[in-house]
Amino acid sequence: MSDLNAVSTAYQTLLSAIEQVEPRIAAATRQELTDQRASLKLIASENYASLPVLATMGTWMSDKYAEGTVGRRFYAGCQNVDTVEAVAAEHARELFGAEYAYVQPHSGIDANLTAYWAVLAHEIETPALAEHGVRSVNDLSESDWEVLRKKFGDQRLMGMSLDAGGHLTHGFRPNVSGKMFHQRAYGTDPETQLLDYDAIAEQARDFKPLILVAGYSAYPRRINFAKMREIADEIGAVFMVDMAHFAGLVAGKVFTGDEDPIPHADVIMTTTHKSLRGPRGGMILATEKYAADIDRGCPLVLGGPLGHVMAAKAVALAEARTQEFRDYAHAVVDNARALAEGLKSRGVRLVTDGTDNHIVLMDVRDFNVTGRQAEAALLDAGIVTNRNSVPNDPNGAWYTTGVRLGTPALTSRGFSTSDMDAVADMIAGVLKATKPTTTSKGEPSKAKYELTDDARQHSLNEAERLLDLHPLYPGFEI
Repeated sequence: MSDLNAVSTAYQTLLSAIEQVEPRIAAATRQELTDQRASLKLIASENYASLPVLATMGTWMSDKYAEGTVGRRFYAGCQNVDTVEAVAAEHARELFGAEYAYVQPHSGIDANLTAYWAVLAHEIETPALAEHGVRSVNDLSESDWEVLRKKFGDQRLMGMSLDAGGHLTHGFRPNVSGKMFHQRAYGTDPETQLLDYDAIAEQARDFKPLILVAGYSAYPRRINFAKMREIADEIGAVFMVDMAHFAGLVAGKVFTGDEDPIPHADVIMTTTHKSLRGPRGGMILATEKYAADIDRGCPLVLGGPLGHVMAAKAVALAEARTQEFRDYAHAVVDNARALAEGLKSRGVRLVTDGTDNHIVLMDVRDFNVTGRQAEAALLDAGIVTNRNSVPNDPNGAWYTTGVRLGTPALTSRGFSTSDMDAVADMIAGVLKATKPTTTSKGEPSKAKYELTDDARQHSLNEAERLLDLHPLYPGFEI
């Protein structure tokens, strides 16, 4: 307890210092912890970093510019940033069994863009430079550079469609990835809502992408990466995996064998928060083949690396190498399955009829509400979720027909499978008590709704009971 008291005192001192400069920021920071402690966080992409991880970000490592890589910086005096980056990369390689790790990306999107451009550099630029007998694009003639630039912008990428559970950085047209590449999306089987590897292979043979991407942000099942690798090899594509959502399940040895992307992919991108429970940031793992090109992330895509966040990544990755974290990762999946079964038993329709990862995706059309109405009603009742598209969503990406749930955060608080069944009961009760209001034209609204006071209060009371049983950062006070 004395150590925890010391940590609490340290944070109190820091917030007091902030308060003297800008009290509104100190107040908002305190309120954020209060709000997080008082709600059931079921957003699949959120978690709770440990106090050591959070503390690591608040240091003077933030003050140093360090463009470049370990031992090859464009600024002097980077020896401590070198240590931080090297330790973080070492933990990442050892944790995941990867040949190479790059811990500089500021976010998942930064990691994806860096990876895409590194592959383009390796597969397009390097052969072109060799053909012209030069070392740099700066040495190409203007006409040769025009040819190379057209090659850069004339490549193909194939990833999972957004409504099937893919991510916007996998070629979604409004995202820069959809503007960089000629893009084609693969979906899921219309009946089972599961990936159909034969259909993906047929589509890949027809489209012949340079890059085949696997990974998801709202697909409640596991992927057979060995099969995806076979498809990539057959068409000569680079196989990339975005494991931002499930990196913690890979680190925790929940996904093994054909379900572990590390032995099968050429390049793996991830965030370091979400199920990995670290600071907000990104990371790339790869085979040595692509290491030199990814190391050019700065100046290719990134600016100066964030030394304080890389340090926090190192601490989080060290935590993830423990048996405690492996136990946590398995509990995340157990809790997701319990939540799914609890919802199904209460009449809630689920995409793919269940889950075997950390995500549960509800289809709420049977309750005659949109995903937006369900999300808002659940928030009123103390349950934080996010609306999400379902395959072939009739309501589109704004209103949606789905609500995505995830168990990483509540599992971090110590929730058990029996607790998740209670949460399922709360969710089903709120959905059943929510009705759309009518518009001025007498039509059902897609945004406004009514939730009965009894259902709302019952859910709030039950949420308070469960949260009191599983306090966030117990014993820590600010």
